[in-house]
Amino acid sequence: MSFKVTFATKWSDFDPNRHMRHTAYNEYAAEVRIRYFSEQNFSIQEFTKHNVGPILFTEETSFRKEIHLGENITVNILLAGVSSENERWKLRHEVFNEAGELAAVIKVYGAWMDLTKRKLTALPKQANHLFLNAEKTADFEEIPISPKS
Repeated sequence: MSFKVTFATKWSDFDPNRHMRHTAYNEYAAEVRIRYFSEQNFSIQEFTKHNVGPILFTEETSFRKEIHLGENITVNILLAGVSSENERWKLRHEVFNEAGELAAVIKVYGAWMDLTKRKLTALPKQANHLFLNAEKTADFEEIPISPKS
């Protein structure tokens, strides 16, 4: 399933050079992740109910084209990898400018955290479907998890 969101950019997204500031790209990607989870029937309220939340280990952004003041953007989400029990995941976001040109690629590697124990955890069984329908990247991989000692 392809998932993308189009945003009207706002004044605060831009820097003095009149192009989108680097952190704004990542903020839009984070918004797309949360909207995707909600679309899969696991909203912020469900995360709260189960006392878990997403965390990022790495976030890498590659910039390809400028986005200028006043342009709308479209951001997608693609699954680049997941562990067998969905504990860890790699997502790729592509940010397109108003002309449909690829403006940035954002790669994130994350997991789920138990917000009481402050330790990594798996999502409850009700969320096992979370990445089932996600569009996969061409280089999708299963993420190996080492056995706990």
